[in-house]
Amino acid sequence: MDMNIPQAVLSVQRPEAQTQGHSPQLLLLQPQAPEPTAPAEFFFSEQLSAFFDQELRTMWLRWQPAPRPNFNPELLRDLDRYCRFMTQTEGRFQGPGETAPIEYAVIASRVPGVFNLGGDLQLFMRLIERQDRDGLLAYGRACINVLYSNYIGHGLPITTVSLVQGECLGGGFEAALSSDLLVAERQSRFGFPEILFNLFPGMGAYSFLERKVGRRVTEELIGSGRIYTADDMLALGVVDAVVDEGKGEAEVAALIRSRSRSRNGLTGIAAVRRHVQRLDYQELLRVVETWVDTALRLAPRDLKLMQRLVSRQTEPGAPRACP
Repeated sequence: MDMNIPQAVLSVQRPEAQTQGHSPQLLLLQPQAPEPTAPAEFFFSEQLSAFFDQELRTMWLRWQPAPRPNFNPELLRDLDRYCRFMTQTEGRFQGPGETAPIEYAVIASRVPGVFNLGGDLQLFMRLIERQDRDGLLAYGRACINVLYSNYIGHGLPITTVSLVQGECLGGGFEAALSSDLLVAERQSRFGFPEILFNLFPGMGAYSFLERKVGRRVTEELIGSGRIYTADDMLALGVVDAVVDEGKGEAEVAALIRSRSRSRNGLTGIAAVRRHVQRLDYQELLRVVETWVDTALRLAPRDLKLMQRLVSRQTEPGAPRACP
């Protein structure tokens, strides 16, 4: 999962973006604001919606993927439209008779107990069995297009926030790491289970983590297959704040209010951080290509382990990512 905004990235057209008769310029989501005080809502699909909080000057995005809480191709297409929509706003919300700046963009989940379980493993299995390199590469590019856009704040002077309120695994963890700030509720769990089926997370995990916590911690998190608590992640410096269950939205709102006086300077610091750390789209793409080559070398035993994981993700009420 990946995000992007600059022309160099926006020019990477994917056939899916042209489906259903929609062009990249189309605003699928007309704001529904029945009352002046009500948040303006935007609907991208049954899997993805957003609303703009004018008081906080914040766009809240939530996903609800089905049948499994992962990044299926349809959700990735919806996220791509959201990223393009954010870019086209030029950092301004156009409401009925008024305009307001967009200063924050929050990503979160509507699935109870789950932020996101990561990649579409069932799709991976089919593509690997067919040795479909182009198919795997297209999926990987769709992911990093969305994540890179989020990482660079959609090319706008905004701050991105990930709000995690449950299981945050694999590609879901990568998505959470792409934001400027990561807030987690205490019951949340984090991890990269890919090593359990002889693969690694290829959509930004190493790039995001290494710049945040260094090589040793990064390789431990990616290579161990362990599941970590939110407090573990806070102690390692991966998560920026941990709050009790049910308090996530309030914590994000409080954080935004506390930064209001210094927001301009803090936004500038974030821009400097991106310049110094020098994460560009081409780095993410090279990692995806390595991930594809590694995936195509998986043995039948590895694919059986992947199938077990798919089954566990599908179990009602038990969205876990490791056997």
